[in-house]
Parts: sequence; structure tokens; C-alpha cells
Amino acid sequence: MRTLTPHQALLLSILAALTTIGMKAGAWWLTGSVGFLSDALESLVNLAGASFALLMVSLARAPADPEHPYGHGKAEYFSAAFEGMLIFVAALVILATAVERLIHPQPLGALGLGTVLSVGASLVNLVVARILFQVGRAHRSLALEADARHLMTDVWTTAGVVAGVGLASLSGWNWLDPLVAAGVAVNILREGWGLMHRSVDGLMDRALDDAEIRHIEAVLHSCCNGGGRFVNLKTRVAGAMQFAHVDLRVPGDWTVAHAHALADAAEEAVRTQTGTRLTTHIEPID
Repeated sequence: MRTLTPHQALLLSILAALTTIGMKAGAWWLTGSVGFLSDALESLVNLAGASFALLMVSLARAPADPEHPYGHGKAEYFSAAFEGMLIFVAALVILATAVERLIHPQPLGALGLGTVLSVGASLVNLVVARILFQVGRAHRSLALEADARHLMTDVWTTAGVVAGVGLASLSGWNWLDPLVAAGVAVNILREGWGLMHRSVDGLMDRALDDAEIRHIEAVLHSCCNGGGRFVNLKTRVAGAMQFAHVDLRVPGDWTVAHAHALADAAEEAVRTQTGTRLTTHIEPID
């Protein structure tokens, strides 16, 4: 899916959200199931999240300017935080509806077509989530990966709802339907917490993972020659962008031009081989 841009992938997610809202609302209308209602509400969250993610991805890829010399990459973290907030709101609404239905149980309507609509919507989300995962990883977009994880939560939610509604219909225990809806709400809360945690972690300038740091260190080691060495490597992530800073220590008898040439070569090697923007600080070894 490298042919798709992040913008195109998120437009596909918005289209999928609109489609699944219609399908799941139809399933709720046909059955009267609060479980199907909870599923439809989560699709509304998908739509809002994908729309906001599209806005933030556009902002994150805007070029650096005098007021933002390091670019706008952290905008993607606001997308994850916003989606997490919407998930919490949806979960609270589902819990309130489920509690009311537990207190006042109601019989379910015909499940056949409603279940088919809900399962079909889940398959749409599954396909789109896989696409978002692939495009997000190809472009290092945390907003796309967050949207994909939310869609996968929606897929598992639908599976749980269908199971709960089916059990309630077969057993005649109508309280199983709102009980499953409450379980769905708890699962949504867990996903919302995960998204909020990731967004805060990113805004706190989290370092690259160990494998990426080792890759940068290997590239720097390959650039060392004639006595210069790189120390005190520090890294951070800002959305799809990666930054690193390192000290270059050189013999005191090196000329400024010699040290600067090595620094330039290292910065270019790290950029081309790892995609990380490296800055160097030159110091004498002694």
C-alpha cells in the first residue's frame, strides 16, 4: 500500500466510517439491541477521529517555518489525544445505556438482517484497518496507526456484540445484551487510555526505540576515521519525524574544515540510511 498517501488512507477511513455508521444504525433499528447501538456509536467516534487525524496529518507535514523551525510533526499526537477523548465519551454513553437496559430489559427484534449488516460493517473496518496499518508504517505516521488500532478495536467489539446478541436470543436472557454492551464500553475505555498515553508520551519527547538507536550508532561508527569519535547520542520522535544530536570529539590538531567535513558526512549518512535528522556538536578530545 505504498502507493497510498496518508491523506488518501484517511479519506478511505472517513468513507468507511460513513458506510459502517449507516450499516450499524440499520442493525440497531432492526433489532432494538443496545449492543448494536453501542457498535454504531463507536463508528461515530471513528468518523470524528479519522476526520481530525486528516487535519492533523496535513498540519504535521507542513514545512518548517520561523516560528516552528523543527517542523509541525507533533501535531499527530493531538489526533491520538482527541480520538482517545472521544472514545471515553462514547464509552460513558454506552455504559449509561447498558445500565438502563439492565434495569428495564426489553425483548430483541429479528436478528437476521441486523446481524448481517453488523458483520458486514466489521469486515469493512477490518480491510480499512489493515490498509491504514501498512500506510502508517510506510510513512511513519502515528495518526494512521492510532486510527487503525481503533478500527481493529471496533472489529473485536462487533464480534463481542454479535456473540452477546446471539446468546440473548437463543437463551431468552435479554440481560445478556446490555451486559455485553457494558463489556464493550470497558474495552473501548482501555483503547482510549492507550491512545491518550501514547499521545502524552510523544509530546514528552520520547526517544527512538532501541533497534533504531543501534542503527544510528552503527552508521556513526562507520563514519569514524582518523581519530574522531561520536559520543552522547540523544534522540527524539516528533510524529513522523526523527531527530538526533551527538557530540563529535576530534583530535586538537584537526582543522575546523576537517572536523566539519566529518560532521557533514555523518549527518548525511544518518539521514539517508535511517531517516533521522542529525545535528552534531564538535569538541576536542582533550
